[in-house]
Amino acid sequence: MRLGAGTMLEARGLLFDMDGTLVDSVAAVERTWRGWATRHGLDPAPIIEVAHGRRAIETVRMFATGGMDVEAEAARLAEIERGQTEGIREVAGAGALLRSLPRDCWAVVTSADRALATSRLALAGLPMPDVLVAAEDVAAGKPDPEGYRAAAHRLGLSADECIVFEDAAAGIAAGRRSGAAVVVVATTLPSSALAEETWIADFTATTAVAVAGPQGKGYRLDVRFG
Repeated sequence: MRLGAGTMLEARGLLFDMDGTLVDSVAAVERTWRGWATRHGLDPAPIIEVAHGRRAIETVRMFATGGMDVEAEAARLAEIERGQTEGIREVAGAGALLRSLPRDCWAVVTSADRALATSRLALAGLPMPDVLVAAEDVAAGKPDPEGYRAAAHRLGLSADECIVFEDAAAGIAAGRRSGAAVVVVATTLPSSALAEETWIADFTATTAVAVAGPQGKGYRLDVRFG
């Protein structure tokens, strides 16, 4: 269900995926994985289908051929992705929304490593979060909820006090498993996959008003859509 005009959700924290959610990098991600598939004689279609939202090392493990050094392949992919700068831009409205928020009530949880994450956020002209949970910060990547739970904890919250914004199946599953409410940004999934999701096209009509708690302790965020 697309969130209609005037819909409001309450939360104490907002947790954002990066690629496909805050940063329009779908083309760069898919170029990287097509190149990797070609080098190893693999069909890129099933790889791309699951790669969005996952750490590179976990996708490589899923498709590794005999004798492949998975860690070396993942490290090489990360290096290649850092060079994929063409077309990197913000998802519409993302920057305005982030800059409107108190810095201690939002975080980014990404399957990219920290170097790639900071590079892409900068290329897209987005503010750097105070709380960034990247690939190397978790033992298990999405769809495991570890990253979202860790980010909420670092904000002094539990995940069920937060809204997770995601674009890909693995991240949506991670958000749900964390206990957070999930809003899908419809940049990556086909329309057929959105029928059961709560979704928005982008952030152009999304605003958040922070209401300070008693004695300035924390915030309640009134997030409006549409």
